[in-house]
Amino acid sequence: MVDSAQVIERLETCIRSVVLGKEDAIRLVVVALLAGEHVLLEDVPGVGKTLLGKALARSLGGRFRRIQFTPDLLPSDITGTSLYDSNLQEFRFRPGPVFANVLLADEINRATPRTQSALLEAMNERQVSADGVTHPLPQPFIVIATQNPIEFEGTYPLPESQLDRFLLRTPLGYPAREAELDVLTSHRDGEPVDRLEPVLECGQIVELQRQVRAVEVDQAIRGYLLDLIEATRQCEEFHVGASPRAALALYRAAQGLALTEGRQYTVPDDVKQLAVRVLAHRVIPKGYLHGDRREAVEAVVERLVDDVPAPV
Repeated sequence: MVDSAQVIERLETCIRSVVLGKEDAIRLVVVALLAGEHVLLEDVPGVGKTLLGKALARSLGGRFRRIQFTPDLLPSDITGTSLYDSNLQEFRFRPGPVFANVLLADEINRATPRTQSALLEAMNERQVSADGVTHPLPQPFIVIATQNPIEFEGTYPLPESQLDRFLLRTPLGYPAREAELDVLTSHRDGEPVDRLEPVLECGQIVELQRQVRAVEVDQAIRGYLLDLIEATRQCEEFHVGASPRAALALYRAAQGLALTEGRQYTVPDDVKQLAVRVLAHRVIPKGYLHGDRREAVEAVVERLVDDVPAPV
């Protein structure tokens, strides 16, 4: 059995060596990896979204692919296409970059909604269907997507169905002054992330994901989690509250966070710490919240977390 504490610490240390001053964001991305789900990094350009995605990808063994999303990107550029083989006189499927263990979808909201939706089956079912044939994706499989805020020029909002496939969404924010000074020093001789070597193998990741599902979640904590979900459905600021899939996502994320902290059981703080990141992008706010959507919705969810009593 994989020593989870030792392996997770090695992974986080590797990422922290190049992504400076972002410990909370690194922990959240690792939680998504252990839960077997995907993560969306959203913030203004230049704060390290792509760097964090590349650092995680380079820290993991297996196949890594990066797609730069642009308005002219086609669905087949992601999933692959069938080409005619003149030697065999038949069409053969040529896999696209989605056939990887780690897929970095850079600036995902610069592509059209039709192209964005090409990832839906891959993210949810871990497979790609083409010409009536289903092609399984390698395991483990994680999408690390980055996006700029939707008010930036040349961006398209992600469909709600695709947002729901991301376990969590998190901003990065500007680094502290001390960390930014370290960034200037570390980049003096080039990109530090290019020198990272894998510290995990695919088999270790799969084993850690199995251990996450074995983490104990007490009945009182399950009830507390569902109370939070119900609070989003009763909230007057939301047209649509969190779905049962959102409840399962919060459940799985809490298990992942417990394992990263060396526990085989969850505590109420696991749910409280993750609720905003897991739920805020899964609810549909009423019109007056759309002007500053992410911050406004997160503030409402945080208020609900404060209002719903947690088990002792």
